[in-house]
Amino acid sequence: MSRSIVRSALFVPGSRPERFAKALAAGADAVIVDFEDAVEELLKRQARDNLAAFFQNNPHASVWVRVNAPDHAEHAEDLAFCKQHAGVAGVLLPKVESAAHVAAVWQTGKPIWPIIESAKGLLALGQIAHAEGVERLSFGGLDLALDLNLNTGTAAAQRVLDQARMSVQLHSRGADLLPPLDGVFPAIGDPQGLQRATRHAYDMGYGGALCIHPKQVPVIHQALAPSPDDLSWAQKVVDASARANGAGAFQLDGQMVDAPVLIRAQRLLALAAV
Repeated sequence: MSRSIVRSALFVPGSRPERFAKALAAGADAVIVDFEDAVEELLKRQARDNLAAFFQNNPHASVWVRVNAPDHAEHAEDLAFCKQHAGVAGVLLPKVESAAHVAAVWQTGKPIWPIIESAKGLLALGQIAHAEGVERLSFGGLDLALDLNLNTGTAAAQRVLDQARMSVQLHSRGADLLPPLDGVFPAIGDPQGLQRATRHAYDMGYGGALCIHPKQVPVIHQALAPSPDDLSWAQKVVDASARANGAGAFQLDGQMVDAPVLIRAQRLLALAAV
């Protein structure tokens, strides 16, 4: 799989080591071992030990880690762990609100996915997106709604969250980052709702979504899969471009095809090939 294409990123609690292998076998494009919200305070250190033991028994395993927030007592130890272990592919950074938060994580030498989930994080988006080490942004809609005191589930709250989503996407493009990931959909038993939410984020330019249960993975992938008509169109455009011998623009079925159209066709074919 192309590193740039991440449709699904599956969380697994660091306190549940028996689930690590199952998460890696679930078909997600990335697996995130969670040291933060999914782990109770008394088990934070145990979560690191669990993942260290898993790496020892599975030396080729590769996962992301969501560390504890910058102001948490375990944050520095989480970062030291990530720096030490080659099996940590990158760091998911929660509660990020400044470029300084990112800079501290970049000392691990691992790619960073900051989660934008507060008003302060939104206001510092430009600095965060351009900070060294950031590979893509992710959106924490649940925490952001709480921070902004939104009435979750209302049309007004949805409008505010979509404005925030658009800001994350805008700054992602401005900083030449990989497409951002949408936040988790909490209703595990509502695949139709997850499909609508995933497609909604995709239509806003997002590349995929974070998820909290293995059975959400195929739903997300299906929501993002190009339709047969889209793929047929994309292949026709790419084939016609090859026959055009480098022409900057040409006609196909009465429509002009130029560089933006060709790039969209290529992206659809790349997504289908994952």
